Amino acid sequence: MSENSSFLYYTIEQSAEAEYKDRGSRFIAISFPVLSVDDFKSGLNAVKLKYPKANHYCYAYIIGVAEELVRSSDAGEPSGTAGKPILGQLKSKSLVNVAVVVVRYFGGTMLGTSGLIQAYKQVTSFALQSTPIVRRQIEKQFLIECDYLKLDEVLKILQSNGCSVEDKQIELFCRIRASVPAYKSEDIKNIISAMPGIVIVKD
Repeated sequence: MSENSSFLYYTIEQSAEAEYKDRGSRFIAISFPVLSVDDFKSGLNAVKLKYPKANHYCYAYIIGVAEELVRSSDAGEPSGTAGKPILGQLKSKSLVNVAVVVVRYFGGTMLGTSGLIQAYKQVTSFALQSTPIVRRQIEKQFLIECDYLKLDEVLKILQSNGCSVEDKQIELFCRIRASVPAYKSEDIKNIISAMPGIVIVKD
């Protein structure tokens, strides 16, 4: 099976920052990669430490290649004026495992609903334009058990198919944890399962 777009996802590897001003209010967007809610919380805390006097810390994030976790917050701004436009920018670029926090310093002039939506959308767009978007393969996790005498053979199959060995326990009966490209997973599973003395415990 050849690689196709259904087995790919898009994300960022580096954080970025951008600024937008409107009628005295200052908006600063910080985008950063996340793999878990704890990653996001750490990033949000870092932003709050860097900008301790901001009036708002609005955000959105998407975690998981199938968008298992999607959250946004207006953080005190009128409902739908901050978190939703931030999230909309992530979705418009089909990004996952990415968070954006936008801090706002109020400038004294009310921007209204449309002005706030535009500001949060624009500054988020600027931040996402400031860091490269990378394309990655969706992977499956395989846990393989095999006789020690079969270890080299299994490792060669994994290596030749672009798999990453995350961990291995070498004993009389070895355990290998590998990341397998999703578009090749069934082929690799069939090859390995057909070999005597080798068992795929989990995939």
